[in-house]
Amino acid sequence: MRVPHPPDRGCSENGERGDLHRYCEAPDKGDPVFNDSGSLKAPLVDVKPCEEHDAALRLTAGDREGDVIPYQPRPPLLPRLSRSSRSGSLEEAVRSRRLRNSQESLSDQAETGSSTDSLKDDQTRPARGGVVVGSATPQSDPAGRQVQPGKARLSPVQPAGPLPALEKRFMSATLRAANRIDRDCLDYAVLAREKPVGERLHRNLSDSRLLENMGSDSSCVNSMRSAYSVLSPIRTQDVRSRSFLEGSVMGSGAMLGAMELDRHFPDRRVGIYIATWNMQGERGLPVNLDDLLLPTDSEFAQDFYIIGVQEGCPDRREWEARLQETLGPYYVMLYAASHGVLYLTVFIRRDLIWFCSEVEHATVTTRIISQIKTKGAVGIALTFFGTSFLFITSHFTSGDAKVYERVLDYNKIIEALSLPKGLPNTKPYHSTTSDVTTRFDQVFWFGDFNFRLSKDRGDVESIMNSTVDGDMGPLLEHDQLSKEMKDGSIFKGFQEAPIHFSPTYKFDIGCDVYDTTSKQRTPSYTDRILFRNRQADNIRVVKYTNCSSIKTSDHRPVIGVFHVKLRPGRDNIPLGAGQFDRGLYLEGIGRRITRDLRRREAMKSASSSTICAIS
Repeated sequence: MRVPHPPDRGCSENGERGDLHRYCEAPDKGDPVFNDSGSLKAPLVDVKPCEEHDAALRLTAGDREGDVIPYQPRPPLLPRLSRSSRSGSLEEAVRSRRLRNSQESLSDQAETGSSTDSLKDDQTRPARGGVVVGSATPQSDPAGRQVQPGKARLSPVQPAGPLPALEKRFMSATLRAANRIDRDCLDYAVLAREKPVGERLHRNLSDSRLLENMGSDSSCVNSMRSAYSVLSPIRTQDVRSRSFLEGSVMGSGAMLGAMELDRHFPDRRVGIYIATWNMQGERGLPVNLDDLLLPTDSEFAQDFYIIGVQEGCPDRREWEARLQETLGPYYVMLYAASHGVLYLTVFIRRDLIWFCSEVEHATVTTRIISQIKTKGAVGIALTFFGTSFLFITSHFTSGDAKVYERVLDYNKIIEALSLPKGLPNTKPYHSTTSDVTTRFDQVFWFGDFNFRLSKDRGDVESIMNSTVDGDMGPLLEHDQLSKEMKDGSIFKGFQEAPIHFSPTYKFDIGCDVYDTTSKQRTPSYTDRILFRNRQADNIRVVKYTNCSSIKTSDHRPVIGVFHVKLRPGRDNIPLGAGQFDRGLYLEGIGRRITRDLRRREAMKSASSSTICAIS
């Protein structure tokens, strides 16, 4: 082992050579070497003498003539290790680096959040010995040896192309399907692509479209409208050029025109619920009318509810209030008319009342003495959009054998019912003065027609007991009304849906047993619903059945659900201006609230009460 020279024995005037020579004296083979911290490192072998390094420095200084460059000492080079020692130290270094990189990668969010195969250079930092690490390319030290690159970081994911634009129409398909009343919610972006740039959309209907250059505004309006409102913005130009009262006769932009009709009824069909019931003049009404108007087997309520009553209860106002209470705040009573104990009531969805015309009614008595108003008819006429409707409820002459008298009642009603009065005739070329039903597009006639089964009671009961799957064909072969309609003597042009329910007359009150009195009346289909349409398939039958749960009368109510085709209207139709019976509406809603409060109090008291058992 060599002893380091003191500083004053060097070859430089300022002692730098002595210091450099002192540090360049290599230890012998096998001698241990200590680092700065005093820890023992591996023994060094094959150390290169420092004379070569001194010669290189002198050669560099001699290249520049006349320049005196002060000599700057450099740290000594790392000694070369033997192959066996070098492999062992490299393996240990690799293991330690892997462990350190794995720990750092777990705590580094930039690395854990990347999933691409592109590497990004780490921030460069000076390492021991003056070597710069952190580059993706290998670096070399002054001796020419390559140094491994620093820790590589994965770069964030970059999109391959531009991201797609956010769709302005973002309301769900379920909401669009459920919100039928606002079918006008169109995607303005799609509409703008179809039109040339700068071209304005001129529409007669003000709330159907917006300008193409209102992209951001249309998105805001669309989102607000789809979530909260069915109202569309109105352009000032349309307000200036359009009149709601006097439009073109066949203009599509009329208030009752085609565009408005398609916006509220995309399939141009309206739902109508019809119920007829002979109440037998009972004072006590059923406790609950839900089964009559809102049966559980119907998923959706209808747009119109038409209720006809024969031999109605003495308090007509109470009956109408009960109807309003049952239908609730979604419906208002558009009109009600009566003829003695014949009641006819029309309810409509509250948001559809603006498209209904003024309502008219007329009555006819079929009794010899006109003051007795137990038999006859009452009719209500109205126009919804461009389709005219006539609803008639009637009560014909009773008696098993009085078929001819019932035909006379029918003829008298169609001749004497003076409708329409002020409404326009929508069928001017097909109507006759002798038949009121020919003056309207859609006609519904229902009531207690009193037609019986021309068969003994025993035979009728045996046929009823032998029916399978509701097939009432064998029983209807003896029906007086079906026979007269086939002969063309009554209800010309009318139709009836197939019957799959039991006869509705005559029952003992409060039970499902037919007449057990001394008269032993034959069960019959006295209560019927017939319809006549303008064209074939204009009226589709959805349901035709009886309501067997209401047993306060000797008749069972009959109900029918229909989907009726609508036509666009004209601006010259006199509108009802949204009029309805507000007093009845408040009365019915007040009763509904009171009933709900009482029910809650009863449930609360029942849950809080306790039962004590004394043994």
